[in-house]
Amino acid sequence: MNGVPATPTIPYGGDYNPEQWPEEVWDADHRLFGKAGIDTLTVGVFAWSLLQPSPDTYDFTALDRIVDRVAAEGRRIVLATGTAALPPWLAKAHPEVNRTDFEGRRHGYGQRHNFCPSSPVFRRLSTTLAGRIAQRYADHPALLAWHINNEYGGSCYCDLCAEAFRGWLQEKYGSLGALNEAWWTTFWSHRYTDWSEIEPPSALTEHWRGPDHTAFQGITLDYHRFTTDALLGCFVAEKEAVRAHSPHTPVTTNFMGMYRPLDYHRWAPHLDFASWDSYPPLDAPPTWPALAHDLMRGLKDGAPFWLMEQTPSTTACRDVNPLRRPGELRLASWQAVAHGADAVLYFQMRASRGACEKYHGAVIGHAGRDDTRVFREVSDLGRELGEVGGLTLGARTPARTALLFDWDSWWALEMSDGPSRLVRYQDVVHSYYRAARTAGADVDVVPVTADLSAYDVVLAPLLHLVKGDLAARLEAVAERGGTVLTTFLSGRGDEHDRAFLMDVPGPLGPLTGVRVDEWDSRASEVTNPVDFGDLRSPARLVFEVVVPQGAEPVATYTSDFYAGTPAVTRNRFGGRGGGEGWYVATQLDDAGTDRVVCQVLSRHGLVGPYAEVAGVETATRVAVDGKRLLFLLNHTSVEVELTVQESATDVLTGKVYAPGEPLTLDPLGVCVLRLEETAAGPL
Repeated sequence: MNGVPATPTIPYGGDYNPEQWPEEVWDADHRLFGKAGIDTLTVGVFAWSLLQPSPDTYDFTALDRIVDRVAAEGRRIVLATGTAALPPWLAKAHPEVNRTDFEGRRHGYGQRHNFCPSSPVFRRLSTTLAGRIAQRYADHPALLAWHINNEYGGSCYCDLCAEAFRGWLQEKYGSLGALNEAWWTTFWSHRYTDWSEIEPPSALTEHWRGPDHTAFQGITLDYHRFTTDALLGCFVAEKEAVRAHSPHTPVTTNFMGMYRPLDYHRWAPHLDFASWDSYPPLDAPPTWPALAHDLMRGLKDGAPFWLMEQTPSTTACRDVNPLRRPGELRLASWQAVAHGADAVLYFQMRASRGACEKYHGAVIGHAGRDDTRVFREVSDLGRELGEVGGLTLGARTPARTALLFDWDSWWALEMSDGPSRLVRYQDVVHSYYRAARTAGADVDVVPVTADLSAYDVVLAPLLHLVKGDLAARLEAVAERGGTVLTTFLSGRGDEHDRAFLMDVPGPLGPLTGVRVDEWDSRASEVTNPVDFGDLRSPARLVFEVVVPQGAEPVATYTSDFYAGTPAVTRNRFGGRGGGEGWYVATQLDDAGTDRVVCQVLSRHGLVGPYAEVAGVETATRVAVDGKRLLFLLNHTSVEVELTVQESATDVLTGKVYAPGEPLTLDPLGVCVLRLEETAAGPL
């Protein structure tokens, strides 16, 4: 089975760990769940030591009671396989299941994410447990979905991983000759003559000053890919064990948004539906979680995802953990739905009594009260989601703008020596996403392998590696009249991070119509204002010296020896009826990025009607009946007045609007308009 679980309303609830509490507390929990509209509970995430207290003993007594109680209350469960952390007996009996860190130290038992993904013992025991759970609960009436492991992450550098890495490389390259060519090992006398000579890139081998400072980018790039695949192998093995007993119930695992260590695009085909845990810094702009939501939606070709976790109030893992202010929880939850979430879930349902998450926010605090502000907000949102029902379920986003997100480019850029380690992939990608969303465009965040034929605009900032036929597919966008935008430090390497033996930006040169001969890098406080005529943008970090090869200048540098040369260019591509290729040769500030992106979007009529309203986010979904849903989200602390553009009904209040009628958004307010006009064509 593929797709999100079939439900009549938006699943609402979250992580529940009743095994931490005496059963009399369960009665109070379920009474409060009823008051809050909670209908879905994720259980068993960290239950391995409870379910298998010794190598030859399995005990499902507690989980039986938990699951049966949930069913008796008329609620549904997302049932985890319990393998997210090792039980102590396993680590003691088989020390090789413990990870070896970047410095070469074998860890003792503790924490979580503590298993070696290449350990045959871990693979055998984790899949056995997953299979036993699936066999026992596959036909349980409360079962809604399977949850494999939890927030996969981390790396291991042990001998088992070294051997697995060598096998992974043999399968990928076939021969040492091909590997040596890919890694360019003639540099520094690194040419390998036997597979056994290859070691994982760690602090003891190819790195210095941490994981992001590597002498051989090709080796480290492949180890990132190997780690992604090694952990994916653990997921797939557990999924297969579950599938043997439960062939139809959908399976997922919870991702972490823009999580650098793992390439989620490599995982996407193996998920029945995507889900993720949203914990943005609370001082981050609202476009930061929006970007992550759209990235998660893009994993499954635009299919809805689940918001598997968010805090109802505060986190506990940071140095400083601000509280969500009144109204912020509701706004963040509706933002997730606006961007494609078909479920709104929390961590955690009841606060843990001990250990590192006892201060983490929860729907129910240690005292079990129902008169706290947080509980009231959770309850109010539960009623609201219940009243909306299934209206948004299965809805799609009709975006005509795509933003390319590429883990390989992220890794390669930030592990390279030069031009600047101050350039951060997430920050630059977010700046272009923010500009497009501020302009009112819906954006699909997609992999570089995605079909781009449906998009009028493709934003490809920091496209450091150009792999396969990507350059040709980007040219095809422009040939049919679309616009492609890329930036500095793009087109620098192939899939192995080897420089192209051609002018920068490599295969993107014909599309962009530029040649980059030199690049200057300066400290973060040094700026070079870029002149747009009526706007000066203080650019920083990297300044590429551009020689037009058919492109026309849009903005120019104003200082240093390259003053007057283009900093932003536009190239007409594809002849009559063709489109454009834009190149931004430096890191602009927000105003400069906004100017460029707005010009690109305007060419295709993609600037939204509320683009000039500061702090108001818009997003569109098309419901399964073809009706368009327009989400209006006020991220400011002041009331905002808007003018309705089309006949619509606010699904949260029932109020009917005519075109031209005023609409008031409260501070941190939300409005969901069901537009009368049906969307044209299938999504």
